[in-house]
Amino acid sequence: MSVVLVEQRDATLLLTINRPEKRNALNAEVRSALITAIQNASADASVRCIVLTGSGDKAFVAGADIGEFAMRTPVDQFHVMRATHVNDVIEQCKKPVIAAINGYCLGGGLEVAMACDFRIASSSATFGQPEIHLGIMPGSGGTQRLPRLVGLGAAMRMILTGASIDAAEALRLGLVEQIVAPEALTDMAMQTAGQIASKSPIAVAAAKEATRAAMSTPLSEGLRTERGLYLLTFASEDKTEGISAFLEKRPARFKGR
Repeated sequence: MSVVLVEQRDATLLLTINRPEKRNALNAEVRSALITAIQNASADASVRCIVLTGSGDKAFVAGADIGEFAMRTPVDQFHVMRATHVNDVIEQCKKPVIAAINGYCLGGGLEVAMACDFRIASSSATFGQPEIHLGIMPGSGGTQRLPRLVGLGAAMRMILTGASIDAAEALRLGLVEQIVAPEALTDMAMQTAGQIASKSPIAVAAAKEATRAAMSTPLSEGLRTERGLYLLTFASEDKTEGISAFLEKRPARFKGR
């Protein structure tokens, strides 16, 4: 079977990393399949939101497939890291990407989750950046995205000790936005995605881009980005429909134009 299962439910695309025998560890095949699926979804007007999860109830992604890179030389790894990176594709996707975290979310798995726009976790989920135990460090965004989410001190503690935290601590730190019972995880993620998918895809894409800009630009530049994108939404048919629907007290029917 495919290492990434693709299922469209209405306007939401459910992507499931499918290596349960390896706790959904990331290898080149998984990364390539995710890149293809997300790029296709980004270009598909019928998809308005993406949910990313792992198969089974043991792991979202338990980390990178260590056996795959154990014998790489620095030059080998340099060439691998110069290729298109799945986390950049996730972050730059025009459609919102929600991580539904079901179990172990460690190392490269946590880096994938942090590239998503927000995270909903099972109450049994476990989080960590354990690379330090292997004599290496996070190399797929962990040292950059983690402190932006949880603060410098908490990120340093997780990265330098390699210690894991549970879902309750992840929620307290701001690493995840919501915790639900394991059996309710997929339904909650799909319900949230459905709420987003019901909105104007033009407004959603613009709002995502502007909010992402807040993490990497000074306030003055971020405000300029926001104003430009706001004006873009003002020029859309969806803006006319949304305001008309509000005034007429009816649900809006957004078409993405």
